[in-house]
Amino acid sequence: MASQVQPIPPGYHTVSPHLAVRGGVEAMEFYKKAFGAEERGRFMAPDGKQLMHGEMKIGDSIVMLGEENPERGCPGPKSVGGTTVSLYLYVNDADRLFNQAVTAGAKSVMPLADMFWGDRAGTVADPFGHQWTIATHREDVPPEELKKRGQAFFEQMARQKG
Repeated sequence: MASQVQPIPPGYHTVSPHLAVRGGVEAMEFYKKAFGAEERGRFMAPDGKQLMHGEMKIGDSIVMLGEENPERGCPGPKSVGGTTVSLYLYVNDADRLFNQAVTAGAKSVMPLADMFWGDRAGTVADPFGHQWTIATHREDVPPEELKKRGQAFFEQMARQKG
């Protein structure tokens, strides 16, 4: 009797990011250094040089990636001049991982700070054009308090613009 195939494979969550990058093999190595990613596998193009599909595990999540292919509607951030996606990465120690990512070659986009919603978070851009917000949840903020803090934050931002 054949075993039953699970509709969501073991180890995956309902939503799994798939990143298009220029330099897939190099990206996998960077993510190992920057975020402690564990490589789960890679499938190379027939030329043996380009990554067709790679899988990594970061924390408890699977992240897939592959070489960009603008001709087939799959450009990476470097081909389009930016990204519209930021990956939010919860970790036990945001400060440690943020600094580790910068040491590995990421650029600080938003320095680490305590956020009004209860996270300590900062954002880095990896060398392949993707942005990662690295966060540690430090406080459960009740809805009314969150509303007050959010309003104060936006008022402060408006004063800084003026």
